[in-house]
Amino acid sequence: MTPGVRTHYPVITGQNGVFSMNPFEKVASTARQAVPLLARASAAQRDAGLARMAEGLRAARSRLLEANAADVEAARTAGAAPAFLDRLRLDDPRVEAMAQALLEVVALPSPLGRIDSLMVRPNGLRVGRMRIPLGVIAFIYEARPNVTSDAAGLCIKAGNAVILKGGSDAQRSNEVIAQVLAEALAQVGLPPGAVQLVGLGDRAQLAQLLQLDQYIDLVIPRGGEQLIRFVAEHSRIPVLKHYKGVCHIYLDESAPVEMAVALCENAKVQRPSVCNAMETLLVHRDAADRLLPEVARRLVDRGVTLHVCPRARAILQAESLPVLDATEEDWYAEYLSLDLAVRVVDGLEEAMAHIRQYGSAHTEAIVTADHGRAMEFMERVDSSVVLVNASTRFSDGGELGLGAEIGISTSKLHAFGPMGLEELTARKFVVLGNGQTRR
Repeated sequence: MTPGVRTHYPVITGQNGVFSMNPFEKVASTARQAVPLLARASAAQRDAGLARMAEGLRAARSRLLEANAADVEAARTAGAAPAFLDRLRLDDPRVEAMAQALLEVVALPSPLGRIDSLMVRPNGLRVGRMRIPLGVIAFIYEARPNVTSDAAGLCIKAGNAVILKGGSDAQRSNEVIAQVLAEALAQVGLPPGAVQLVGLGDRAQLAQLLQLDQYIDLVIPRGGEQLIRFVAEHSRIPVLKHYKGVCHIYLDESAPVEMAVALCENAKVQRPSVCNAMETLLVHRDAADRLLPEVARRLVDRGVTLHVCPRARAILQAESLPVLDATEEDWYAEYLSLDLAVRVVDGLEEAMAHIRQYGSAHTEAIVTADHGRAMEFMERVDSSVVLVNASTRFSDGGELGLGAEIGISTSKLHAFGPMGLEELTARKFVVLGNGQTRR
């Protein structure tokens, strides 16, 4: 069985009275003990563990889908929204994608032991920075059970132990996945305690896990804004986070119509329930009559509800397209649904000002035929991913060549944007000498 959290916890007596032992201390201690064993293992052994994980997921497909069907049905009965059910649901292609994602991580070069920025000092010392594991990572996430294997695979490849806390809605699915992953590690001689799933109850219990800074080196929360803010406010451990994905596409004056339509459709409709879906469309006023009706017609045909500013309303009502009036809250909204906020702006400056005020530093894109405006947008927009003439849906670790990602950070310490293997390592100084002493 995958190590978990016990139902009853011992009571111990301290100097100031009777108190309960932190229920997650044993899990965290086990993870801490696994780290040096992973670090001593060869890259080939860690890769063998990941390959065995992929095999295990394929072999457990029927059991996993059965558990997931129970999770989905329970969530549907509880009244979960369609976007939530989509994130929760697994099927044959998604299970295969989980296995393939692990194998893609196997194919990536290991960052561990790599020495970067080697330089020779005037006294002959050679000074470099070596990539090392971060240690123990607590990964706290909601729904999307495929994230369980993504996170575990990346952590193991980078030499880290991981404590997984998935949402209660996906608990059955996550238990099967975590058991498969831990068993795969044991089969290749790696510590199964490097992958542990914990089932937490209320937020008070979650806060207990977040106090274990003597064992855990980093917390990565991935889910709704409420969860991430709770983690950030209650953790004694450093937290890498992004609160939400309010992603923008700006259609510049020179944007080609066909490209604008295709990119907006892909960014909004392909998978609206994820954080890299477009939530706000900004359109240059001098191109609005040319671009906006074509884009809006395609989106409305695909079931999108448009929340528009007065200038956009005037243009779209003339085309007999259905719209709703946008409120101030719409500009801040992460809909995660087939809803889109639309605003006509005076130009690039106003578009960038809108993104600064209402954006979440996640992902922004410009559609333009003007090279100068494209470069200005890239340089001045301070988000973790900025694209030119491409869909916001490419803001993803796999699509950007990182392999599976563990999350997206919109804070800048120590990672910014999609997080892959390198973002799960630290760098220590290494110094090579031949007897030098300091004067």
